[in-house]
Amino acid sequence: MVLLPISLALITIVLLWYFIGIYNENYWRKRGVAFYSKNKVLGPIWDFLVSPRPLFQIFGDLYKQYKHEPAVGIGQFLTPAMFVINQKNVQQVLSGDFQSFNHRGVESIEGDQLSDNITFMNGPRWKLMRSNMTPLFTANKLKNMYYIMDKSAQDFVKYLKNNPKTCEGNLFETLMMFCNAAVCGAIFGIGSESIFDTPFLNVAKGISQSNLSMRLKFVSFLLSPKMCSYLGIKLFKEHEEFFVKSIGEVLKRRDQENVKRHDFADIALAIQKNGTMRDRTTGYEIEPTTGILSAQALFFFTAGVEPCANAIYATLYLLSVHPDILAKVHQEIDEHFVKYNNNVTYDVICEMEYTEKALSEALRMFPPIGYLTRQCVQDTVLPVGNIHVKKGTKMFTPIYDIHHDPELYPDPEVFDPERFSKIGDPMTTFICHLEWATELVLVRGMPSYKCRLV
Repeated sequence: MVLLPISLALITIVLLWYFIGIYNENYWRKRGVAFYSKNKVLGPIWDFLVSPRPLFQIFGDLYKQYKHEPAVGIGQFLTPAMFVINQKNVQQVLSGDFQSFNHRGVESIEGDQLSDNITFMNGPRWKLMRSNMTPLFTANKLKNMYYIMDKSAQDFVKYLKNNPKTCEGNLFETLMMFCNAAVCGAIFGIGSESIFDTPFLNVAKGISQSNLSMRLKFVSFLLSPKMCSYLGIKLFKEHEEFFVKSIGEVLKRRDQENVKRHDFADIALAIQKNGTMRDRTTGYEIEPTTGILSAQALFFFTAGVEPCANAIYATLYLLSVHPDILAKVHQEIDEHFVKYNNNVTYDVICEMEYTEKALSEALRMFPPIGYLTRQCVQDTVLPVGNIHVKKGTKMFTPIYDIHHDPELYPDPEVFDPERFSKIGDPMTTFICHLEWATELVLVRGMPSYKCRLV
């Protein structure tokens, strides 16, 4: 008697799986779009679940397999999904047609406080929060915070001298330690005792880790944030209590000190004192609670620690195996120290053109993110291939693979900073800085690029 309902359930699941696959395949064939049929229901997401490879590498297989297609349809359960390959179509999705693709393809999870940040917000909620956080994105604000990061660097040098064993350890861990201190100082104004051994560092490591639990959370989140909410799945559950409490204490202390430091805490405190945030055009409102401001703090924190550590790590690694380029970078830095009497300011750093080229080339080879997502919010058409995209379609766009495409970058595996001296074509400029033309999306479940460098 027990076997009968179990058998019926299994048969139902198999039939549903089969018919969903057929539906997905027919959906794209009717629109004249190639379809990735290896797994018709979950597509590359299934490959991600059953293999240790990061998702951007799996998308890389599709990029090579369907190189001459403008895009390829992929299964994502019952949501139409597409992997965009042609660079003009990629540009259309990420910047050209903002009205149709202003949804990032991810959403905050109800009940998960820290997921309610501008990375996962969309529509009027994103617009309102982004407009209030805009002052922190300006070059002038970064310039004002430079002195804090400079002090963090000087303090870190002293820390390394007093803790020589740190220099002999894992380089990436050491860089994470520095970036954590710099971000805590520049964004939150935390720069006191034991900043190089702080619980914030454990948060950064915890969020960036890749294990089975994080992979399952990531897949559930990618497929359906609503399902995550229904199942009680939270992306940042283990960090919520500490982070919200810590940011609350930062804001309270800043209010008592009444000192302006030109950082996130200043902006957050001003938002709280101004009361309800309101969009004059739509009338949309957000209450500036400590919880929602902590979520925004998490965005700046996660975007500032591990990605920066990866960027520095990649640059140092590539310079170490190219001593001729290292010598040029070293010479330029030394010349500027001499020219400005060891007073290296924000403006002085901006003058170091060759160093910037080296950093840009390192980021091309090892971008901090392998792909980006968007979701269509109104029916539109991709120019190359005349592909009609319906509202609700999930879009995946390559980053790593564009950066390593030999048709766009001759000898893409060669570290050549001078290729950034040859940029003149607007499309090439767009591609070179693709990951910076959009806000970083926190796509977890992707092992760090450090794994490829060791």
